[in-house]
Amino acid sequence: MQKLSAWISTCAALVIAAALSVLVYQNVRSRGVPELSTPYHAVALMNGQVFFGRIDALGTDYTVLRDVFYIQSRQNPDTKQVANVLIKRGGEWHAPDRMILNRQQVLLIEPVKEDSQVAKLIAEQNKPH
Repeated sequence: MQKLSAWISTCAALVIAAALSVLVYQNVRSRGVPELSTPYHAVALMNGQVFFGRIDALGTDYTVLRDVFYIQSRQNPDTKQVANVLIKRGGEWHAPDRMILNRQQVLLIEPVKEDSQVAKLIAEQNKPH
């Protein structure tokens, strides 16, 4: 009777270990790098800033953005109307060619559809002058 009880306990432990292994494997697999389906993506940060760019690296501790744009609100001093303008990064004093973002500061990443207003403005700014 003791041998049967020990055998059942061993089998139960093996079944539980196998089930836990499957759950861990599925959890690790589901955390894979998402597919980037468009050339540009909107990246919202925890501080409320949003940048648009090409994602070079994803799935590491840092997300790398190239060809980066952001929206700046400008007020017409005469009419007091506010207009949003898409600005390309790189013209700043330090002339950055990319942004390296700590993954923990990234709130969300969304695709920028190629027929969206943002994509059209990016294409317009990237045209050779």
